[in-house]
Amino acid sequence: MRAIHMRLSSSFRRPILLLDFIVSCSPPPRQFSIPRRLICAATKANGGGRSGSIVAPLVVNEEFQKIDVNPPKGTRDFPPEDMRLRNWLFNHFKEVSRLYGFEEVDYPVLETEALFIRKAGEEIRDQLYCFEDRGNRRVALRPELTPSLARLVIQKGKSVSLPLKWFAVGQCWRYERMTRGRRREHYQWNMDIIGVPQVTAEAELISSIVTFFKRIGITASDVGFKVSSRKVLQELLKKYGVPEDLFGRVCIIIDKIEKIPIDEIKKELGFTGISEDATKQLLQVISVKSLDDLEDILGGAGEAIADFKQLFSLAENFGYSEWIQFDASVVRGLAYYTGIVFEGFDRKGKLRAICGGGRYDRLLSTYGGDDIPACGFGFGDAVIVELLKEKDLLPELGQEVENTVCALDKDLQGAAATVATALRDKGQTVDLVLESKPLKWVFKRAARVNARRLVLVGKTEWEDGSVSVKVLSSGEQFQVKLSDLE
Repeated sequence: MRAIHMRLSSSFRRPILLLDFIVSCSPPPRQFSIPRRLICAATKANGGGRSGSIVAPLVVNEEFQKIDVNPPKGTRDFPPEDMRLRNWLFNHFKEVSRLYGFEEVDYPVLETEALFIRKAGEEIRDQLYCFEDRGNRRVALRPELTPSLARLVIQKGKSVSLPLKWFAVGQCWRYERMTRGRRREHYQWNMDIIGVPQVTAEAELISSIVTFFKRIGITASDVGFKVSSRKVLQELLKKYGVPEDLFGRVCIIIDKIEKIPIDEIKKELGFTGISEDATKQLLQVISVKSLDDLEDILGGAGEAIADFKQLFSLAENFGYSEWIQFDASVVRGLAYYTGIVFEGFDRKGKLRAICGGGRYDRLLSTYGGDDIPACGFGFGDAVIVELLKEKDLLPELGQEVENTVCALDKDLQGAAATVATALRDKGQTVDLVLESKPLKWVFKRAARVNARRLVLVGKTEWEDGSVSVKVLSSGEQFQVKLSDLE
């Protein structure tokens, strides 16, 4: 028998069931079976049917099968112990952002695909989780947050006054090769300043990251910042007559310099149309690690040199000059950067970039808006955790509650609930024992959740409106009226 898929009618959304077909078309009932391969049809992610179409499975005498209990490759579960670490990290992200006067924003995880392919760069295009939805719209799970920020700034228009200082902590998705500190989903902390053309904006952003590092125990001997500028490449390519429309492609190639052999870099630049002389000079420049050497090559009159001098001067004022260094090879892979760019790196070289950012003054015009000077950074949650492991700086974050409340008699469970509610109304955390359990079990439970004290509801005490309290750290025990329980 032909496979019959169950699809939703576009007019009244009623599923056409296999039963309908049998009733209307079949001869008198007889026994038949549906092969397992016809039970359901799945639409493949790439091909094999229109993406986004609805194919509901028919289940007839389906056998129960064990599922893979692991999350999809490249993703994570967050059981309580991992969630405590995540919250600890995110709280530091948010607290630092607030210390610098930034306001929190967020955007949809699902965005229009065009938002990420107009000006992102080839690598991100290849890594998008994208598909066609039921309305035939091309959408994608966001691989980063900056394009969403740009969209929101354009949407708000003149209803917001500049400068904007916004931050976000959001989940991002990229289908990429997984390595240490690199997953297919991750959370990213972004801070962005919109409306400030001066290098003071980049200087403050780097300062905020340094503040974060200090708060979690990371020092300048552990981590540094490599700083460069897209303007260096712009000035050099202009000197050799390279068309401006090739600039983004050249940056993407140069960004691979630590990932692929130098001969491959030369080949890719040649395929792009860069002459051998320009390629040789370009590779010489990006190997420069001294601002003085760069000034000798480019001269002291260029915008890039002026920006660097101001940034390094501000670093002295902010107090983080020991954290930053010039490195012309840093260009960042995203095509929308226009000026200063920077990356945080671990000085032992064991990990990939910890964070990165820069100036993107012309991003908004690629989406139809007016260009506004802007800069920002992205800081993922995966690499920093690996660094904290390396430095043995991961905090011990056990569960902590202030009170474990337990009824000593099953008839007093309601009284225990009353005690728990009274404490919670006062803002105290309570782990209420919901079953009748031996006192030995209750003490073990209190120790497991790191309760500060144990509140016992006994018959005699409760008749007097009192409870017994045991402070677990000292062993002190006393009886107190419920109204006086603090």
